[in-house]
Amino acid sequence: MDAADAAGRANQGRSSQVMKLRPLLLAGLAAGLAGPAIAQSCLSTAERTAFEVRALQSQLMVAALACQRDNDYNAFVRRFQGELASSYRTIEGHFRRNARERDAFITTLANVQSQDGIRQGSQFCGTVAPIFQLALAQPNAQALAELSMERNVLNPQTAPVCTGATPAAASARSPARASSGSRSAPRR
Repeated sequence: MDAADAAGRANQGRSSQVMKLRPLLLAGLAAGLAGPAIAQSCLSTAERTAFEVRALQSQLMVAALACQRDNDYNAFVRRFQGELASSYRTIEGHFRRNARERDAFITTLANVQSQDGIRQGSQFCGTVAPIFQLALAQPNAQALAELSMERNVLNPQTAPVCTGATPAAASARSPARASSGSRSAPRR
């Protein structure tokens, strides 16, 4: 047997092994890609609350910078320090397998809030200023989340709350809001 025959048989053996492993490799790849999508098809109630609180905090942060409301923002952070930290830990838990997705969410959230302020122009400060006092009057994170939804604070995390039903049924009941476009009037 010459070297060319030996190399050809070795390649055939490797090809055969790859062909046998191919379904396993494809299944692993599919699970890896689908896993995050499946995991994020709906949120727990605690996760929805955390995402809403984070959206409200982000909006108030942008307002503090754009509208010279540093004292109001600092009062908000001091008042809800525990709730804000807990919300962030919940968001970290949601993205536990992918820190890049968490960082991308936080960046997108800040950009969405900043762009909304730019779109509103001179009306932004007048629209957002009352939210500081409303936020400071809330008793807890759940109330902050409700305020965020009532005021249509933009939030790029639009996954519905899991209800034990299918995600499609949950989305019909979800308070999903557009992550772009300007904010509408408070819900009534």
